[in-house]
Amino acid sequence: MDFYILLGVERGATLNDIKRAYRRLARKHHPDINPGDRLAEQKFRQIAEAYETLSDPDRRRRYDTTGAGSSVGGAATFGFEGFDFTVSVQGHDAPTFGDLFAEVLQQRESHGAGEAVRGVDLHQVVTLDFEEALAGGQRTLTVMRQEHCHVCRGVGRLPVTESRCIHCHGSGVVKSARGHMVFSKPCAHCGASGSQRQTRCPACGGQQVEMRAEPLTINIPQGLADGARIRIAAKGHVGRNGGAPGDLYIDVQVRPHALFTREGDDLHVAVPIAIHEAALGAKIEVPSLDGPARLRVPPGTQSGQRFRIRERGVVARGGRRGDLVVEVHLVLPKLLDERSKELLREFGRINGEDVRRTLTTKP
Repeated sequence: MDFYILLGVERGATLNDIKRAYRRLARKHHPDINPGDRLAEQKFRQIAEAYETLSDPDRRRRYDTTGAGSSVGGAATFGFEGFDFTVSVQGHDAPTFGDLFAEVLQQRESHGAGEAVRGVDLHQVVTLDFEEALAGGQRTLTVMRQEHCHVCRGVGRLPVTESRCIHCHGSGVVKSARGHMVFSKPCAHCGASGSQRQTRCPACGGQQVEMRAEPLTINIPQGLADGARIRIAAKGHVGRNGGAPGDLYIDVQVRPHALFTREGDDLHVAVPIAIHEAALGAKIEVPSLDGPARLRVPPGTQSGQRFRIRERGVVARGGRRGDLVVEVHLVLPKLLDERSKELLREFGRINGEDVRRTLTTKP
């Protein structure tokens, strides 16, 4: 394979041209940026060999003459780890392989950093009793949300420190056996230095955040209806790279009441009345949230008729209060004796009006 074609440069390319070509291709094909991609690993190995040859004047002249390259310093050449990242180009102002390798890793570690990203909003459901929703108050919740990592304080990195390389145990050399032969090669993980620079936060893995359970006391406004939503600012997931946190949205579910239903700010209740109360009129007690209320039923009240009691409904925002709407339902007496039956027959003879006279099948 032609090394010049592989790097995409002319045969008369300068050292800086070769360096720029290698930087560009190394960023694209390095195995740490393409984990598990064997084609990328093979491509990087070829690119590194081409740069290793063409960046050294003596080896480049030999390659231009014979068309063959050679490895450096007896380092093993199988696998991309076989290249000695500490070898520098003698007599030239070219970067070492270690410099280029560190730059690729730095680019990989900083991937995703940059402009501020707002945190994601959270949603939670709260179920309230009917009276609790109307009265308002406070409720304590436990919210699982992302917060800044307590170790790196949301940076994702720690101050640069050095520690012994765990791959070569500080020796700078990795040994492997094939049959009865033992191969030694420079450690690619630490650049044969025996130490590694640790910058990524071990607690959050560089993600800047960690999950925490936070107890949160929320204020429930008076008069909440089923389906209402409460917004708690800045209590969603924390933002990244200095971004603003998201919000917490609480969706309210209200349990139904045994007696009352709600329509807007009005409460509705169904109340039974006896036949004599409907016919003659009466003053009756009806239930309300504030205790029994007095309702005057006028004579001749029909079943299903509605009456309104002012300001016995829901207290809305601004202090205005809705009404209590009472719908009466006529309940017939149980005829247990002949006297009651005779009185009803007498009532029917006196009031013989045809109550179905408005019904007709004619067009």
